Formats: sequence, C-alpha cells, structure tokens
Amino acid sequence: MTYQLSEADVAFLRSRYGSKALENASELALTASSLLGDLTTLRARYPEHAAALAETVRARRRAAGKLRHAEALIADETAVQQATAAPVAALRAADIVSRHRGAVVHDITCSIGGELLALAGEPGLAGVIGSDVDPVRLAMAQHNLDVGLGAGRRPTLLRADALTPVSTADVVIADPGRRNARGRVFGMDQLDPPLLELLSVYAGRALAVKCAPGLDYRNLRTRFGFDGQVQVVSLDGGVREAVLWTELPDAPANRASVLRTAPGGLTSLYEVTSDDPDDLPEPGVDEWIVDPDGAVVRAGLVRQYAHARGLRQLDPQIAYLTGDAVPAGERGFRVLERLPVTEKVLRGALAARGCGSLEILVRGLDVDPDRLRKRLRLKGDAPYALILTRIGRTGAAFLCEPGVRA
Repeated sequence: MTYQLSEADVAFLRSRYGSKALENASELALTASSLLGDLTTLRARYPEHAAALAETVRARRRAAGKLRHAEALIADETAVQQATAAPVAALRAADIVSRHRGAVVHDITCSIGGELLALAGEPGLAGVIGSDVDPVRLAMAQHNLDVGLGAGRRPTLLRADALTPVSTADVVIADPGRRNARGRVFGMDQLDPPLLELLSVYAGRALAVKCAPGLDYRNLRTRFGFDGQVQVVSLDGGVREAVLWTELPDAPANRASVLRTAPGGLTSLYEVTSDDPDDLPEPGVDEWIVDPDGAVVRAGLVRQYAHARGLRQLDPQIAYLTGDAVPAGERGFRVLERLPVTEKVLRGALAARGCGSLEILVRGLDVDPDRLRKRLRLKGDAPYALILTRIGRTGAAFLCEPGVRA
C-alpha cells in the first residue's frame, strides 16, 4: 500500500480527534495480509481518513529506530524511507557547527523535517530554515517539529522550489529525490532537482548535497570539475549516503564517516580521510582477513584505513585486508586454509569439515554467492565463511571460521 496524504489528512491527524484515531489504528496489525480487513474496520469509523490513518501508523513503525519521536510522527512510508537517519543527521549538524559556527542553515528540501530536528538542536547555529515545494510535506514537518522540539527554538518553514534561492543562509543543505513514478533513479540528471543544476544554482555558497551512496563521484570530478569534498557515511554497517560539500578550503578530498549505535542510543564514530597516510607493507595473507566498512571502500580509502590499523592488503587492487588481529569494533575472519576457486575442491573441503551453513563473501570475481551455495550441497552442521577474491589474475578462496567482531 502506498497512499499520499493530503493537507486535509494532515490537518485531521494533527487534531485531537485525529490523534485518538491514530491510537485506535495503532492497535491494528496493518500487515500485508491484514491490510484490507483493517482498512474496512477503519472506514467504518473514519470513512474519509482511513487510508491516511493506516499509512501514518505503518510509517511510524518503519521509522522506529531510524527517526526521533517515531511514535508521534506524521509521515507517509515513502517520506520515512527517504528520510535521513537521526544519527546521520546529527553528524551533519555537528559538522556544520564545527565549520560554520554561528551560521544560518537552510534545508531547501526539508520534507518531513528530520534534518531540521537535528539542526535545531545545535546551539552553535544562529538560525535554521526549512523549505519544500510540497505543501503536504511542509504540514508534516510543522507537526513533527512541534512534537520533537516542544518549547525549543523552531526553524522557519517556507514553501519554495529548491532551484529558486529564497534565503541568504550561510549553509545550504539539499537532498534531491532519488525516485520517480517508475522507481529508484541513479543518473545525476534524473534526480529531483538534477544534481548539476543544484551545484550551479548555489555555486559559491557553502552547500551539502546528499546523494545515493553509489554516486560516481570520480566522474563528477573529472568530467564536471567538482572540486569539493565527498563524504561517504555508513551507519551500523550499511552505507547511507554520499555527501557533496562545497566551499571547504583545505578539506580532504574524500572522507569516510563510520557511525555505529550501541545500547542506550549512544553513537560512536571514526573517520578516514584522503589526507591520512597510506603506505603499507607488501601484500600477503596473515591470520585474519578483514572486510572494511562499506563507507571506507566507497570513499576509496582502504589503504588509509589499513595504515591506521596495522593491516595490509591481500592484493593492491582488492579491498580485503589482512593482519594478525582484528581491529576493535571490526569484523574479521580467521583463515583456515587457502583453496583454488574450483567447485569440486570447495565442495570436498567443506564436506570434510561438516559444513552446514556458509557465509560467502565475494570481491573481484564474478560469482553469485546464493547460486554457488546451492551447488556446494552443504550437508553438515558446522558454520563457516568462504571468501572468494582475486590475487593478481588468479582467483583465490579462503575457508575461514565464522566472522567475529572484535
């Protein structure tokens, strides 16, 4: 189910009656299998807003653990899916304060207000502005800011097109839409608004543009002359975004920011930059194989990461690392034996060890892990990991103990 809320829906949901209706709707399962029946129940009591109630409750459930005050948000599932996770937004707000203390910040694609909540909580900023071309999203943002900030300082909200500057804010944030009617889009010119237009309209101003993690930033540099910083951010092992920062004199060209949450809501961070040293020992194979965080890999900072942690590469062109220990907080695989990438040999080695479950990691080879796992016909009980990669021009398989996090 995908339902786009209207301004009338949002006004109803913000009312006292709507709030009670949301409480009642939250008691329903609203799963894929129960949705039709649950909507029938809601229509009997709230005929004009049944779909909006179901959509909002489902959006709140999707937002749990991702956005602040998820239990009280007004949003649709699409907006929640596109919204920046709270720890990532908090990191960006802190970045802006560290570089532009006392600035006014304008989020020109503020949507339901997730980024604004993080910015408004920073005392080092002089002011926060949010704008969006969609009046429904602005109405949602107003509610979400009311819930999230209470009596605290409120951002100014405006309706405006992102490509029409309406403020002289010191820092501008943009999050171009990455979906259209046919689904997810990947080309820079397919974003809404298009990336190159954003960079042109706000040329000469401090700008942070949130992009998909798979952005071809190398092409952006070489073909279109982008000379700002590319920051790749991950959260709990998942790469979330690539951020383009402009007007940052002397900043490293590339930066990887790795966020991890812990019980109690605490968030830890480490960063690697292209200014860090990257000299390494000769490649080889040690006791452990380490698969660096995806942000490090996508930012092209594997060597810098390895240098800081006393690791080396299996091969200069491959992102797997190796060492005598696993760095704190990272996941490593203890090597048991090295094998050729031959199904017959792999099947025999796994059968000899009684392998029943197998995690397969692949880098540098054209191998489908799921198809290979089926062909290996595992029959035992023991868990193992298999790392398939390339050393020079030759494929190599490393049979390992299950991955462990140090």
